[in-house]
Parts: sequence; C-alpha cells; structure tokens
Amino acid sequence: MPDRGGGPTGPRIRVGRPSRRARTLLMTLGVLAVLAMLFVMFAGFWTDWLWYRSVEYSSVFTTTLWTKVGMFAVFGLLMGLAVGLNIWLAHRLRPPLSAMSLEQQSLDRYRMGVAPYKKWVLLSITALVGLIAGASASGQWRTWLMWVNGVPFGEKDPQFRMDVAFYAFDLPWYRFLLGFGFAATVLSLIAAALTHYLYGGLRVTSPGARATAAATGHLSVLLGVFVSLKAVAYWLDRYGLAVKSSDFKAAGNWTGLRYVDANAYLPAKTILFCIAVICALLFFATLWRRTWQLPVIGFGLMVLSAILIGGLYPAIVQKFQVQPNEQAKEAPYIKKNIEATRKAYAIDGTIPENYSGKATVKSKEQLRRDSDNAASYRLVDPNIVSPTFQQLEQKRKYYQFPVTLDVDRYAGKDTVIGLRELNIKGIPKRNWINDHFTYTHGYGAIMATGTSVDATGSPVFTVSGLPTTGQTRPYEQRIYYGEKTEQYSIVGGPQKELDYEANGERTTSYRGDSGVSLSNAFNRAAYAVAFSEPQILYSGAIGEGSRILYNRTPKERVEAVAPWLTIDGDAYPAVVEGRIQWIVDAYTTTNGYPYASRTTLGDTTTDSLTAGNQTRAVVAQQNQVNYIRNSVKATVDAYDGSVKLYQWDTEDPVLKTWMKAFPGTVQPKSAIEGELKSHLRYPQDMFKVQRELLTRYHVRDAAQFYSGSDAWQVPADPTKKDGNAVPPYYLSLKMPGDTEQRFSLTTTFTPNGRPNLGGFMAVDADANSKDYGRIRLLRVTSEVPGPAQVQSKLNSLPDVATFVRDMKGADSEIEYGNLLTVPLDGGFLYVEPVYAQGRSALYPLLKKVAVSYIDASKPEGDATKDTTRFEDSLGAALNAVFGVEGESPTTPPPSTTPQPPRPPATGEAALKQAIADAQKAFTDGEAALKKGDWEAYGKAQQALAEALRQAAEADAQRKATDQKPPQDPAARSGPARGTAPSATPSAAPSASPGTARGGTG
Repeated sequence: MPDRGGGPTGPRIRVGRPSRRARTLLMTLGVLAVLAMLFVMFAGFWTDWLWYRSVEYSSVFTTTLWTKVGMFAVFGLLMGLAVGLNIWLAHRLRPPLSAMSLEQQSLDRYRMGVAPYKKWVLLSITALVGLIAGASASGQWRTWLMWVNGVPFGEKDPQFRMDVAFYAFDLPWYRFLLGFGFAATVLSLIAAALTHYLYGGLRVTSPGARATAAATGHLSVLLGVFVSLKAVAYWLDRYGLAVKSSDFKAAGNWTGLRYVDANAYLPAKTILFCIAVICALLFFATLWRRTWQLPVIGFGLMVLSAILIGGLYPAIVQKFQVQPNEQAKEAPYIKKNIEATRKAYAIDGTIPENYSGKATVKSKEQLRRDSDNAASYRLVDPNIVSPTFQQLEQKRKYYQFPVTLDVDRYAGKDTVIGLRELNIKGIPKRNWINDHFTYTHGYGAIMATGTSVDATGSPVFTVSGLPTTGQTRPYEQRIYYGEKTEQYSIVGGPQKELDYEANGERTTSYRGDSGVSLSNAFNRAAYAVAFSEPQILYSGAIGEGSRILYNRTPKERVEAVAPWLTIDGDAYPAVVEGRIQWIVDAYTTTNGYPYASRTTLGDTTTDSLTAGNQTRAVVAQQNQVNYIRNSVKATVDAYDGSVKLYQWDTEDPVLKTWMKAFPGTVQPKSAIEGELKSHLRYPQDMFKVQRELLTRYHVRDAAQFYSGSDAWQVPADPTKKDGNAVPPYYLSLKMPGDTEQRFSLTTTFTPNGRPNLGGFMAVDADANSKDYGRIRLLRVTSEVPGPAQVQSKLNSLPDVATFVRDMKGADSEIEYGNLLTVPLDGGFLYVEPVYAQGRSALYPLLKKVAVSYIDASKPEGDATKDTTRFEDSLGAALNAVFGVEGESPTTPPPSTTPQPPRPPATGEAALKQAIADAQKAFTDGEAALKKGDWEAYGKAQQALAEALRQAAEADAQRKATDQKPPQDPAARSGPARGTAPSATPSAAPSASPGTARGGTG
C-alpha cells in the first residue's frame, strides 16, 4: 500500500501556537472580564459613597468604613500570623529522619506530596483563616467605637462599685478580645498538632515516646495560653454576673446577681481563676521539665473543680439555703434589680397614685359639665378613617394614604393628618419611564379635626383639596420622600414629571439638591450595575441635571446616617416652616446596664396596630436591651430628603459616646426651631417599653414584688379579635389635679389574669410642656370594669343589637373605634366611636358613639354604678349617661370672630352682603397671618368659607327667582363634609388670594 504520510494512525495534524492576533484578542477579553468583575464589585461601594455625600453625612460612611477595614486588617493579620507562625514553628521543630515505623511510612507519601508546595500551603492556610477572622472582627465595629469613645455614666453598680460604662462599653470589648484569643489559640493548637504529627513530632501507634521534647514544649505553651485565657474568662465572669440573664419565677426575665450568685458563683469564679492560673504555670513549666504529668493532673483538677465548685456547690446553696427561705434571701437583690431597672428605663420617677374609681362629685349636672373639659374626645380614629381619606381626598389612583394615619396638634387642637403619597401600583400605564421619571412624587398633607365629624359621619377636613387649601400657611406640597416611596426616581433632567392633575395636567421638574447626579457616564454606569437596570446607562431621558433619588423612606434614611440608633416604628409628618417634615424618634440602647432586666423590643412594641405591619415596626440595632433613651429627634424633609439629627436627651452617656465617635452628625438641642418643637411628641415605642416594664416594676417593695400579688398586664385590644395588646392613644386630657388639658399618650392596665381595671398611665407628650415626659400612673383601688368588660357590656345593649342587626340587614360592616379611657371626678369615662361601612359607601362613616361612666362608689346592683349609653352623637351619649336633658353642652362654642349675618332668602342685597362679608373675612385672615396669630387666622378662614357658601346660596336663589322655575330644595343643601363651594364670578376676588398664595389660603 502506498505511504499516505500518516503512519499507522492516520494523518498527522500539526498543532501550532495561536497567532499573535488571537493571543492579543484573548488577553484583551480576559483583561476586560477582570475589569468588569472589579467594576461590579466597586459599583456598590461607589454608589454608597455618593449617597452619603449627597445627604452630607460622608463622615459616617468614612468612619464606619475605616473602622471596619482597620478591624479586618488587624485581627485578620493577627489570626493569620498566629496560625501561620505555629505551623512554621512546628515544621521547624520536626525531628530528623530516621528508621521509620509503619505509621511514618504511611505518612511519608503525604509529606512528599506537600513538599513542593509547602510555602503555598502555609500562605493559603494563613490567608484563609485571616480572611475569616477579619470578616468576623469587622462586624464588631460598634463594640470598638463604644469602647474607645466610652463616656462614664456617673453611676456605679451596687455589687462591684464599677461605673456602668464598664459594663456597657468595656466588658463587651474585653469579651470580644477573649473570644478572639480563644479562637486563635485553638486554631493554632490544632494546626501545630497536625503539623507535628505529619512530620513525626507526634506519634499515635509507633513504639517509644509519643511526642518529641520540642513538640511537647510547643504544644504545652499553647495549652498554657489557652488555660491562661480561661483564667481571664473566670475573672471577667465575676463582673458578667451583674448583667447575666436568668429565669426567676418571681420576676420572669431576671438580670443581675441573686443570692446564689453573690454567695456561691462569685467565690467559685474567684477560686477557679486561681486554679486556672496555677494550671497555666504548670503547662509553661514543661519548657524545662519536658513532661506533661503535672500539667495534665492540674488540668484535670481544674475541670473537676469547675464541676464541683462552679456547678455542684451553687446548686447545693440554692437547694438548702435559698429555697427554704427564698423571699428573705432574695429580698436585697430584688431591691437592687427594681432600682436599676426603673432607672435604666427612665421610670424611676414614676410613683403610683391611688385612684379610687369613686366619683367625688354627686351632681349629675356638674359631672356633665366636667366631662366637657376632661378631654378632647377623639372621635376620628386614625386607625379606621384612612379609607375615608382615600375615598374623599385621594383624587387620583396613583395617590395613597397610609393604613394608619397620625395624630398631631394644629392651632392647639388634636388633628388627624395623612400625606397623599405616590402609589406606584396605581399608575395608569406601567413602564420604566412612567415608574421612574413621570410619576415621582405625592402631593399635599390632608388634615381633619380629631374631635368632630360632619352630618354624614365623615371627617371635617381643615386642609384638603389638590393642591391643598385650608388652615395652614403656604408650604411646599410635593412629597418626594415618604413611608410609601420605596422605588427610585430620576428627576431634574430632560424628562418632565407629572406634578398633579387639576383642571388639566401640570408638569414640573425637580429643583431640589437631593439625590446623586447622573450627569457623568461613570455614575450612570455605576447605578446601572447597582440597580441592575442597563437603561440607566443609555436612556435619552437622562441628561444634564438628572439626579437619582433612592433610600426614600424616612426611617430608612435616618437608620443609614445613624446606624447606631434604634428607630421608632412610627414616623409622622408635620407642616413646619413652609415644608413637610417627617419626624422620626430614635433611641440609644444597650444591654449592659447592671441589674436591669432585659426586654425584647420586637415583642414589647407589638400591639394590635403593628402586628403584621412592617412599616410600623421598630428598627432595632439590638433586639434585647435593658437600657433605652429617646436621645435623638430626627427630621427628614419630604421634598429634598435632607436629614437632621437633634440631641434631645442631653444627659445620655450612650449618645455622648456616639457623638464622640461621629462628631458633627448630631446638632445640639438648641437648634430645634420653635415651630418644629411644637410638633414633637413623646414616642410610642418608648412608651410601650415603659408600660411593659411598669406592669411589674410599679411595685417597689421587694416582698410584694416577689409575691406578684400586684402584677399587671397590658390588656388585649377589645375592638380587635387578634388578641394583641391595646395600642396607646394620643389624647388631650386632664389628669387628676391638673387645671388644663395636656396632650398625652395614654394606656390602661388590668391585673394579671383578671379583666377589671388595675391602672391607668399617661405621659405628658407635649414637647413644649415643662412637664414633658412626666409619667402619671394611677393605681385603681376599687373594682372598676376594664376595657374588655366595657366592650362586652356595650355589645350586650339592646340598642347595639338593634343597630348591628339593622346595619347587617343593610349589608354594612361595623367597626369599633379607639376605646378611650379618661379619669373624671374620681370615676372613669369610656368613650368609643362606632363606624359603619355599607356596600355603596367605600369608606367607614361615624354612626354612633358609646359612652360609659364608672362610679365605684355606688353599691352593687345600682343601675348608675356602671352606666353605658349608645347614641347618635357624643353630646347625646354624655347627656344620656349622666341623665341630663337639653342641648348638648359639647357643641363647639361659637367663634369669637364675628360671623357674617345670614342674608335674606332671596335678592341681590343678600349676594352683595355675602360678598362683603367674604372680603372682610379675607382681610381679617391676612392681618392675622401677618401677626402669626394662627387661631384668629383659622377662625377667619371659617368665616370666609361660610360667607362663600352664603354667596353661592344667594346667587342660586337670585337666578331661580329671575327664571321663576319651581324651587328645588336640593339647591339649598350646601356643601358636604365641611368644604366650601366655589363662589359666583362676582365673588371670585374673595377666593383668589388663597390660591395666589400657593393654594393654602
């Protein structure tokens, strides 16, 4: 056969190197891939830096970053060096080669396999443990900053007489160092032992000595270091007893020393410390004695001592000394726990006041008159009327209100307020441009009086419309930052934004300095990667002036700029100095306050409103705490997103510590403006934590505390079926002994396992009050029905049964509003609004008001002891409860501003008179506005609305008279829900100044 040149296996293929051009291409692609990966990793870091710089808190970013980097580098390096050095030393101390046993022969192939890569193996192990340790250590940046910047509390614990700062700032850092030392020692010991075994320093099955002298000395030193660290742990454990949590049947979750701790564990820890020091010295002595006999015996004795002295002895003391007379033995320690807990939660000044529940006034008429001034009864429940706001003031589907509205004060009156925020799901046509460029913001704050409704049962709006008008001076109504604004928006560029739709579509372009500029390609690329949205990179809707807004919820922004604060669950809006400001309460906490019992924030702050509602959940840095202060009041501007932190508690050492760590981030308390301060209030989550502690710690006598005979509980919300705690309520009321109403936050207590009323708690919530933060606690000394009993009696009334049956027959749903509890002349007054929502009505309307007055002085069986009535209005219900007839004294008094006289039924004169009255009311309002007299301004606005209504009526009647048609009674029905109708053209000058001043006239 002819030779084909391929040999026996066929044609030979020549494989040459890739061409130079191909190699260059491959290398370029590889470099680009690496650069792309690095850019993806860098994009998150870069966008974070840009965001912090945009909110002017770049120091928070740099301080946190460099602290983490420093912790990572130092402790990663220390761990790597510790493990690597011991591996190197074990290899260096390996015995010389000699006749090998079968064991060593089997290990020889591993030695041969490792030999060419020894350096790389060492470096790899060192780098791996260093990276893991560094990453773990960087998470302790808060611990480091608190230790290095710690400020003394000026208070000493009762056992060791150490400043509280030692437990709050120092002890956590020492424990971290101790834990790191244990980890480094154990890893070094394992690595060294494996290396000695691999190279013959340790033998398991070979005849002769089990370890060489060098291996014995090396491992003994490491064991000595481990036992030394154990000695340090025993010593720190002594102080740890002051912040140790345990179960104590008399107090539940207990923190601090008890009798067995002070008299058994404490001396045991001291003895074990001494034994551990001796045992460590025996291990170090093997460097000279070259035997493990004494160290092993010492270590065994230490373990035995830990079992006998640290475990068995305290159990014996508890069994035979404490349990036979536990109350007497534990009394001194219970006293210390009570004092420390009350101080740590700022309830040490709260002294229960006995309140009989027995009426001190016997006159029905006097009780009725006093009931008018006892409280501003909030009939508009912010937890129910959100659908009403939504239906009447939403205006467009792409707006929304929060599920739970907020309560504030305007012109000295309790006001329900909600912001008309953007609802991204309601956009008519969803696409990237609409979602992020066109629909960017909400519009306007809607307010309603908290104490009254109109004839239909709807709220009486004091600020409403789109744009809003009413009893506020002009303000920036656009809402770019809000609780519901979670998506990013790109504003300020070529693409116009939809401002609002009212008599046509209005557009706008953002003029604030918030957000991050997207004018350069690098930033656009970074955000395209960070948000996984490539269109950011090439979209023509982005250009000169474009800015990206994100991290837009108030709590999210405050948490980002102050990562050391715990954020209250309820951020609330206020119109301040022409801007909408979100007010966010923030707390400093620690779990290292000696003797103070711990509480779990996530559980303590949950009630029937927050359960399942994450937007109202507390944002906690530490979930378990035993010290809390409302140290910071924060604001977030709804238009430009600017965040300001104000020091509120000027004495708090935890805040002072963080202010040292992050200088310049918290402004002094004096920087709080007067108008802003009028809207600050006592925070709900702080109040809920304090009320939970006061269920037990209102008792200050150790024996009574131990017995639990006077323990309380927070009752379940009787208006809900979920069994969660009743929420606290903001309410202006007069507490016993007060001469005027105070804006307060209130709650009730019931005795453990019983439904009757055990206590009533109120805190002065008005930041302008000299008694702000003062907690009043009433201990009810008589048998008074609690909220659940009152609700049960209400449900059993025949009138209620008839009402419910009629509403159900009309296919309507019944909703019970907030059950308000008010002390009144020695007794208690309960007030509850009742709402109904029919199939045709998309929102609940106030239909009935239930009122109960409890007078415990009346004998059992007396019908007037517990009187409950169910009427159409509050005034009628109060009249019925107190047996007073006549016009309701709760009808609001006439305005001091002269009201326009009612014009004749028809005629040109009536129209002219109404226009003149409207002009006068407008002039009065302008004068009041210049003087800053908001009460007079509000009254003038009411007079203006009334004059415009009369002008509209007169004009309609004039036209009807001229045309002589049959008169339609509906023509005189007037406006619904408290809104003023548009005036006739001739009356327009009276209305125009309001809109000319920004729509807030």
